[in-house]
Amino acid sequence: MARTSDIEKAAEVLRAGGLVALPTETVYGLGANAEDPAAVSRIFQVKGRPPSHPLIVHIGDADHLDGWVEDVPPAARLLAERFWPGPLTLVLRRGHRVPLEATGGLETVAVRVPDHPVALALLSAFGGGVTAPSANRFGSVSPTTADHVRAELGDAVDFVLDGGPCEVGVESTIVDATGEIPSILRPGGVTREDLEATLGRPLAVPATSHIRVPGQHPSHYAPRARVVLVEPEKVVAEAELAQESGHRVGVLLPPSLSDVPVKAHATVAVPDSMAAYARGLYGFLRELDQQGCDLIVASLPVEEGLGLAIANRLRRAAGPRSAV
Repeated sequence: MARTSDIEKAAEVLRAGGLVALPTETVYGLGANAEDPAAVSRIFQVKGRPPSHPLIVHIGDADHLDGWVEDVPPAARLLAERFWPGPLTLVLRRGHRVPLEATGGLETVAVRVPDHPVALALLSAFGGGVTAPSANRFGSVSPTTADHVRAELGDAVDFVLDGGPCEVGVESTIVDATGEIPSILRPGGVTREDLEATLGRPLAVPATSHIRVPGQHPSHYAPRARVVLVEPEKVVAEAELAQESGHRVGVLLPPSLSDVPVKAHATVAVPDSMAAYARGLYGFLRELDQQGCDLIVASLPVEEGLGLAIANRLRRAAGPRSAV
């Protein structure tokens, strides 16, 4: 776990234009000084991320929004008061402190306050904003431990802060708050139901948006193995058929089938709890990769609560080819 001296060292690295992997409640981020265009650009180089793909600016408190955003509409302020610190990202009009390198050239910026003591301590010690997409190669499985970061990015990161396993395990919910009616651009750690209860109105989850945000690439959060999605009752049959066809099959067994024997290379029983499933999802995908699977068969959970975020990640992991 990160010590005070580690946090001070990480802040020094950020001030010097370096990259720091930092823990948040969602996933580990690859952080840079949000006001340093050269440092921000290095994030894209290390990740292999398209420069048009915006980053999220992390700040230490909702009271620190001045300069990072141009204005905060009433709905955005209400959401910030309710969910920050927490796994909610708000898209607002870009303020003067944010370079266009961080926004993919857009005049909007994604911003949030993370709910992790190490991240908040780093932001306080650093005294500024930190751009921090997930600390992995672009499009691959997001890291939820410091070891995941080290294994994937190695010496490309100047300093890794270890804050233990991430508690939420999937990325933040992104809400477009630039207009009169907010909408969910990426489901995540704050549920649609909680957002709607706070705002007192239903929220749309559009399939596409004119505002680019993280996680919209057709293939994202993907392991090395190909992911295919089938109906829950077909998981076992499809997995066994693929195994018989010569694949090394990994299976994410839904709770209703957790006790069913499967002829496959490796299996992971999905937890009943959606919170536990979200927390473990990326670890499950990494585990099946490490077991040498070349195909992963899974089904989508019911798309309510955190199930919506899990389903979103599985669809992105499967990419355009979502069925066997």
